[in-house]
Amino acid sequence: MGATQIREPQTPGRRERKKAATRKAIADAALRLFLDRGYENVGIREVADAADVSTATLFKHFPSKEALVFDMDADRETSLLDAVRKRPAGQPILSALREYVLARADVSQDAGMARFIELIDTTPALSEYAHRMWMRHEDALAQAVSEASGAPQGDPTCRALAHFTLEAAALARTGGDPRTAVESAFDLLERGWNTARPGV
Repeated sequence: MGATQIREPQTPGRRERKKAATRKAIADAALRLFLDRGYENVGIREVADAADVSTATLFKHFPSKEALVFDMDADRETSLLDAVRKRPAGQPILSALREYVLARADVSQDAGMARFIELIDTTPALSEYAHRMWMRHEDALAQAVSEASGAPQGDPTCRALAHFTLEAAALARTGGDPRTAVESAFDLLERGWNTARPGV
């Protein structure tokens, strides 16, 4: 039996690095312009010029103007699913999801992030797009919850938990006290309406 070969981790090739750098330059230019002048006051050509690319190149990386603002969607889904799949041994799924959403609420209080969130919340096209993009993760989260809990695929309880978790995260953005909004939503999920509001 031959010696075991240790494989070095793969690093992105030059072409992939260049594509990633171009994508980041476009996204950074777009966000800078949108924050400075307002989303509705900036055109696609202006973003392309600021990033020193053609509009054709811009659209190769971003299918729409709204997409320019949301460049980390794949990473967000990975971290969301990891909250369930990589939670500490013995931690309930609901507790892990609560911690994840609370961490997002805390990040939203950062000064730089607060400007970004304000841009989204004051621009109807962006707020609607952001909600659609966030809720796209419902199927994947429901699947992760199903696998982690041993429930059958397509179990409606797992889908309901996924849906309400994502809505709780969205709700946190709309109030002045994100942590309280999150805690209230998860308390309701954990205890149920009849326990939280007996007789109502």
